[in-house]
Amino acid sequence: MFRRTYLALTAAALMAGPAFADGHSKDIVAIAAGNEDFSTLVAAVQAADLVETLKGDGPFTVFAPTNAAFAALPEGTVETLLKPENKDKLAAILTYHVVPGKVMSGDLSNGMSATTVQGSDVTIMTEGGVMVNGANVTAADIEASNGVIHVIDAVILPE
Repeated sequence: MFRRTYLALTAAALMAGPAFADGHSKDIVAIAAGNEDFSTLVAAVQAADLVETLKGDGPFTVFAPTNAAFAALPEGTVETLLKPENKDKLAAILTYHVVPGKVMSGDLSNGMSATTVQGSDVTIMTEGGVMVNGANVTAADIEASNGVIHVIDAVILPE
């Protein structure tokens, strides 16, 4: 379920780029929840009790994996992470996808490092397309009232 939600949110963001033109009046969670391609991500955010945090003032930059990105994880991974006993691990993975502040694609540079809310750094590469820790950014600069979403094609994991 987590995988489907997350992937649905991502795909929806990709396909609904023009529909997000007015998205900056909605917060990050509302935008994700309104996109089927992020359904797994939304379910994960709910399971990790991060909804209110991501609805907060921010600003936040979210690297949002699609449902397909969650589906690419080893079988059973999403289901295991969604269990209540794995809430802290799930929260750590999800907050690894969030950087404090609003970082637009024009602010990125090759080899740039950014510290995530989880506490570890991600590396951003811009040559030959934008990548975050090896995940491709498939849609960028989806503005929300409390930050920005960049859609990625893989779930990135802290070391």
